[in-house]
Amino acid sequence: MAEHINKYETIMVLDASKTEEETAALLGKFTSLIEKHGELESVDEWGKRKLAYPINFMNEGYYVLVNFTSDPEFPKELERVYKITDGVMRSIVVRREED
Repeated sequence: MAEHINKYETIMVLDASKTEEETAALLGKFTSLIEKHGELESVDEWGKRKLAYPINFMNEGYYVLVNFTSDPEFPKELERVYKITDGVMRSIVVRREED
């Protein structure tokens, strides 16, 4: 039976008060996790942006969009890791439509 692969995108809002090195380390952690379980297509760093509403008394967040492909079980694990990682304010993983 062939392994089923889906396309996904994830947007994460990281703590903007972290240094550039801390932000790069956090981003590196997630990109290497994605590469281990799938194929990384693109990483688009949007940078610091004002939040629509305060999260944990912060008004800015560091936005990153990542496109990847993986098997259907991996996004649940990625969301679990987001939730237990300090520095991730918000995140979402969405399945993209096939082209």
